[in-house]
Amino acid sequence: MSAGIGLYEQLIRQYRGGSAARDKAFAAFKAHGFPTVKDEDWRFTNPAPYLKDDYRTSVGCGSRASLEDCICRCRVEGWDAYQVVLVNGCVDLSLSELPEENGITVRAMASSDEPTLEAGTYPFADLNTALHTDGLYIEVRAASRQAKPLHVIHLYSADAPAFFMPRHHVVLHRQAELHFMESSACTTGSEPVLVNSVLEGSLEEGAQLTHYVLQSGRRGERMVSHTQITQSRNSRYDNVTLCLPEADLLRNQLNVVLDGSGSECHLYGLYLPGDNQVVDNHTVVDHRQPHCESNELYKGVLQGNAKAVFNGKIFVRQIAQKTNAFQQNNNLLLGDKSLVHSKPQLEIFADDVKCSHGSTIGQFNPESLFYLRARGIGEEKAKELLVQAFGADITDRVSSEAVQRHLAKYLVKERPVIHTQDVPHVEHI
Repeated sequence: MSAGIGLYEQLIRQYRGGSAARDKAFAAFKAHGFPTVKDEDWRFTNPAPYLKDDYRTSVGCGSRASLEDCICRCRVEGWDAYQVVLVNGCVDLSLSELPEENGITVRAMASSDEPTLEAGTYPFADLNTALHTDGLYIEVRAASRQAKPLHVIHLYSADAPAFFMPRHHVVLHRQAELHFMESSACTTGSEPVLVNSVLEGSLEEGAQLTHYVLQSGRRGERMVSHTQITQSRNSRYDNVTLCLPEADLLRNQLNVVLDGSGSECHLYGLYLPGDNQVVDNHTVVDHRQPHCESNELYKGVLQGNAKAVFNGKIFVRQIAQKTNAFQQNNNLLLGDKSLVHSKPQLEIFADDVKCSHGSTIGQFNPESLFYLRARGIGEEKAKELLVQAFGADITDRVSSEAVQRHLAKYLVKERPVIHTQDVPHVEHI
């Protein structure tokens, strides 16, 4: 274990024992260590370069003014939402506006909130299960629906290289509904920050969870996230994830288990990596019961020498008859050195299903570009409009117009000059 050995040994020494779930997860991580390119799920994203810094798990954070500046950058103009702020994974009540409604509980994770994620499959998630100490707990009571959505803002600030492992848990009881968005930001600075976060969600019968994720950062920030959603009968989960430029690494693992008849999930992602950035989205949708539906559409716009990975898996168990599952990944390459690995997958063990998957990788449609330029629109503006149209399939999935406007502005922010003779590097699996 050459890469990340210092951090690995530090974390191994840090563990002092805990519950059966924590002990099992720690044993799995200790046996496997950090993943490498020899692991199938990491073969296109080498984590070793991001593990070499002298990380600390306890660091000082920035001034209140710098934190408030980050909050201002994360706020959505015209969107009326409760504000829940976490600083380095810990809920900060002084910066938050928590709901006062009777139907919802929002608090810091307690030691009694035991993790349920199965150990042994995802090393970073195992590490989080064993060593997490802070995070957010959200519970919505049966048949409850909040007057306003939640805006959960994750702020990271450190005066030295830092490693954070927050853990979050969302529980929706029978017929409950929740809309919430997660935003992330780092305070200004140059110290490397590695975030290894896990979110577990449980949806009981008839529950509906709408979940937006906006990932922004700065150079030196590395984010590895694992989201695990389990759905019961007739429940619905909607997820829209937007990965923005700047952060060194954004690695997302999104797993959804449809474990009740009549349940459905809709997963939409848009990633916009820039120079020297790696964005890696892995998804798993597990159809375990009949009469369920899943929809998945991920799109990428790559600039410069950016690298992106999309790996989507759909499992349809033998019992899961009458399944309807769709998966699509589309990529637009703008840089002459940009690279994308696209791997949609289906594993079907039932015979009465409707399932499809596909992938496309390309550049601007020359006919569309010519059409716009022939109507007096400059080349760069025409390309900007085409990028907006390409990403609108994702941003339009958001129900709030204010949040739609907030997300759409990133499609035109600081676009580089793009030359029509650029020939990107395409690797389609």
